Amino acid sequence: MDQREFRDKIALVTGAGSGLGEATACLLARLGAEVGLLGRTEAELDQTRDSIARLGGRSHVLVADISDAEATRSAIDRFASQVGAIHVLFANAGVNGVWAPLEDLSVAEWQRTLSINLSGTFYTIKASVPHMRAQGGSIVVCSSVNGTRMFSNTGATAYAVSKAGQVVLTKMLAVELARYGVRVNVICPGAFETEIDDNTQQRNLEHARPPVEYPEGAIPLTHGEPGRAEQVAQLVAFLSSSWASHITGTEVWIDGGQSLLQG
Repeated sequence: MDQREFRDKIALVTGAGSGLGEATACLLARLGAEVGLLGRTEAELDQTRDSIARLGGRSHVLVADISDAEATRSAIDRFASQVGAIHVLFANAGVNGVWAPLEDLSVAEWQRTLSINLSGTFYTIKASVPHMRAQGGSIVVCSSVNGTRMFSNTGATAYAVSKAGQVVLTKMLAVELARYGVRVNVICPGAFETEIDDNTQQRNLEHARPPVEYPEGAIPLTHGEPGRAEQVAQLVAFLSSSWASHITGTEVWIDGGQSLLQG
């Protein structure tokens, strides 16, 4: 890929303060994009902003909770008014939430996970599309192997449902937005070295696990080692680039073969 593939392009990355979002924002900046960094607080975005500055890139900090539709729309509108358009969107922000048996999972816990992961993705895309229609662009949604090709993590019901919903959202919007030259794809990561597990609360999962032994070697390609955030960043960059100009409505699993063993 041309090292200036995204020169004169504007990208927006949600959940840009760490993990997959941080790695993707930095790679897009390295490839020439001016990047909007969206997170819940300015402090969590400092590291990403500083990393991009060291690369000689340009970034903008956007503060919003993506589960708040109006706050998300306002932040994205302000960003677009500053930069003029949005060419690339990586809708990455999300939480693992609470993993628990059905009877132990509260309605509030269910609603919070769906509100951030699924509704938040919808709010983000809805606010971004008006700034993409004129020139076209690429939207990449970050889903998961859970709820799409893996169903063995019993207890992760709210999370898996939210991630399955993101895939359906992607496919519906890929058809709807094609007339504007906006491509919409979804990636489904497996285990990666990120901090998302830090916001996972697991409760009484032994009551939800089936009496099944799964194959050894959870990630066959890497002998069990999790992937690196930079590998997801490279996939997002590819799907957002001119090299993927005829790809839309597609899900891509990036898991080292994990979901083929543990489905």
